[in-house]
Amino acid sequence: MSAQGLVNKVMEILMKKRMRQIENFIKYPIETQENTLFNNLSKARNTEYGNLYKFNEIDNLREFQSRVPLVTYEEFEPYIEKARRGIADVSWEGKIKWFAKSSGTTNAKSKFIPISDVSLEDCHYSAGKMMFAIYLNNHPDTEIFKNKNLRLGGSSEIYQEYDTLFGDLSAILIDNLPFYAELRNSPNRQISLMSEWESKMKAISAAVIKEDIGCLTGVPSWMLVLLHKILEETGKEKLDEVWPMLEVFFHGGISFKPYKENYEELTHKKLNFYEIYNASEGFFAIQDRSDSKEMLLLLDNGIFYEFIPMDEFGSADPKVITLEDVEVGKNYAIVITTNGGLWRYIIGDTVKFTSTDPFRIVVTGRTKHFINALGEELIIENAEEGIRKACEKTQAVIKEFTAAPIFMEGNKKGAHEWIIEFEKKPDNIEAFANILDESLQELNSDYEAKRYKNMTLNPLKLNIARENLFFDWMKSRGKLGGQNKVPRLSNTREYLDDLLEMNR
Repeated sequence: MSAQGLVNKVMEILMKKRMRQIENFIKYPIETQENTLFNNLSKARNTEYGNLYKFNEIDNLREFQSRVPLVTYEEFEPYIEKARRGIADVSWEGKIKWFAKSSGTTNAKSKFIPISDVSLEDCHYSAGKMMFAIYLNNHPDTEIFKNKNLRLGGSSEIYQEYDTLFGDLSAILIDNLPFYAELRNSPNRQISLMSEWESKMKAISAAVIKEDIGCLTGVPSWMLVLLHKILEETGKEKLDEVWPMLEVFFHGGISFKPYKENYEELTHKKLNFYEIYNASEGFFAIQDRSDSKEMLLLLDNGIFYEFIPMDEFGSADPKVITLEDVEVGKNYAIVITTNGGLWRYIIGDTVKFTSTDPFRIVVTGRTKHFINALGEELIIENAEEGIRKACEKTQAVIKEFTAAPIFMEGNKKGAHEWIIEFEKKPDNIEAFANILDESLQELNSDYEAKRYKNMTLNPLKLNIARENLFFDWMKSRGKLGGQNKVPRLSNTREYLDDLLEMNR
């Protein structure tokens, strides 16, 4: 057996063992979650946070929920700042060395999410192994372990004032990978951790062109930029002319819907696409079926989940439920307790359960990223599905988009204003806008009610973005690459007005 064949065989054995772990938490979801919670409480009982809320006295879920408060980042930040200064045993046992820097889609100051040694290994790396195990289970003839994974991550920096380090989550994962795992990835660590985005793209392109790439891992928008660059530099028409063994793209960070057609056009053969749901705070879910974009919620990687129904979110004393009580089709804000030392932390994402046996979800948006100027409650899920329908009916392909309200002034009615950068423009822009508007009404009854006979909302206004507008805008904000995302929806005009100004 060749060295490559041996590696493939070993990986198959390891992945099958990981699959048994997945099957176990699918069979015993509530018990698994309960064990996760009390393991975390046990590890943190002697910390500052554990002493404050008397973790050692908590012996049931109800007591945990009554003693320990729900927190946002701003409320929990003092504890994170202590840990960043090198103080041990703040909200998790021992000293935390790594912090994932995340600013999300806003202009707000950066967030620093603690990454303990335990969360690094038992959450992030463990979930990564689950991802490959699921893929192998669905595609037993795969050869991805014989070839390399093209990864596209962020940059790493050292936090100079104290003895702690920070960077994009992807960079922390890369920097801590064991050597044998590092050998299966391209580009190398040095290139992967470059901070200047445009130089990094050139270096990545030069490195990976020479490799046998079997799979891709990254954020769809930034990966697409890289892949177009590789095709341009090689003079090839399709990616499988560069990498004949390419078979799968593991993607996350943003919705894949607006990019799916772009990726399908990049290869002669059919690629497999698998969605993952990970963030600085943890690795939460993985698409577990090749024919469905629903994702299996990971219940055995150090994260205990709670959920706030969105009709309760923002109230003084919201109802908070656990897995036992979730309902299919309802929109929830996620609350997590992690093995990185976050306790009942509201991460800002919203999800909808599509199944409770097993527990599968789709990500529906952000608690802060929606348009609700007049009670229409337009969420990202609506926007992306509306875009998909408009593209399908007009054969358009989009690169990026964002939308914001036109507020009512005097006797003027409001509206939603969009700016879209097309990869392939529709023949009739007006028809595209009408289809999008009609689709949003079909998808969202509140929007439909406000649009009825233009009583409150006028038809949406559509602006066509010049080529590379969103790239230039992100560059001007110092947010190229990595985990940085274009905000799809906003309840203010902050992003939209900036973009319109640059589009003149």
